[in-house]
Amino acid sequence: MGRAPPPGTVALLPGNIGKDRLGWDDRLWNQVASGHDLVIHCAAITQFDADEASYGKVNVEGTARILALAETGGTELLHVSTAYVCGTRRGTVREAELDCGQSFANGYEASKAAAERLVRKSPVPAAIARPSIVVGHSATGAIRSFDTLYSAFRLITEGRIRCMPATADATLDFVPIDHVAAGIAALAEAIGRAAGKTFHLVSGAPVPVGEFRNVIAAYPQFTAPKLVNPADFDARALPPLERRLHARIAGLYASYFQRSPEFDDSAFRALVGSGCPPTGAAFLRKLIDYCISVGFLGSARQPRPPLVEPGQGGILA
Repeated sequence: MGRAPPPGTVALLPGNIGKDRLGWDDRLWNQVASGHDLVIHCAAITQFDADEASYGKVNVEGTARILALAETGGTELLHVSTAYVCGTRRGTVREAELDCGQSFANGYEASKAAAERLVRKSPVPAAIARPSIVVGHSATGAIRSFDTLYSAFRLITEGRIRCMPATADATLDFVPIDHVAAGIAALAEAIGRAAGKTFHLVSGAPVPVGEFRNVIAAYPQFTAPKLVNPADFDARALPPLERRLHARIAGLYASYFQRSPEFDDSAFRALVGSGCPPTGAAFLRKLIDYCISVGFLGSARQPRPPLVEPGQGGILA
C-alpha cells in the first residue's frame, strides 16, 4: 500500500472476496486490518440465478473472510445484508428477527441469511443493515445502473411480459438509493451504538402490486401487465418468446409479486431520528420518468421494439 493517503482522500486497493485473505499476502492483510477503525462489507453476488457454489464462495465464505479481517485488526464491522432474508414470510418482519422457519425464494436470499448468521455469531462488534428493493433517488429517480428488478420492469412495460403471477395482497418495498446510502453512512458514524443490532433500510410504506400496475397503465406507450392468480398461472401456456423471457428474467422476480412483508424499521428510526422519504405513486412516476429520460424505457414517440426470437435481428432485452 505504501504510505497512508492524506486526509480526505481515498486509496483504492484491489482484493478478491472469493480468495483466502482477499488474495493479499500477510504483510498487506495485517497492514489493512490494523490501519482502519471500521469495515463496511457490501460485496456480494446479487443475481438471483447464480449457482449455489458461487453464492457460498462469495456471499457466505466471503463474509467469513471479512469477519476475519475485522477480527485481525480489532475493528468494528457494518455488514450490508438484505431485508429479504425474511424469505417468503408475510406480515410484520422485525429487525432483530432472522431465523423464523421461513423458506427462501432464491439462493441469494438464503446465502445472505447464512452470512447474517456468521456475523451474529462472530465476536466482532458488528451492525447489520438490511435494504429492501433499492431503486432510484427519491428526488429525481436517478440510478447508476438498471439491474435486478429493472430488467423485469422493462420487459413488462414493453409488453414482452404480459402476464405476471401475483397475489391480491402482494406489495413491493421500493427504497430510494439515497435513503440507503444515507442510512449506511449514519450507521457507520454511530457504529458504537449500532453494533450488535440489525437495521432495516426500507420504505416503511410498501407499494401494493395493483398500484404498481396502475402507475404503469397511466403511460400510454406502456403495456400494463395482467396480474394472474398464481394458482391459475401456467408458464407453459405463454407464447414462446414470453415463455423464454419469463424463465430467464421475469420468473426470477415473480415471487416478489406474491409476498406482503411489512418491514419494521423502528430501531433505525430510533437511532437516526428519521425514516424514508415518501415512496407512493408519485415516486414511482419519478422512477419511470427518469428511465424514459435516459432511454431505458421508451417515450410516447418511440415505437415499441418488435417481439422476435433471439438471433433473428430484433432487440431482445
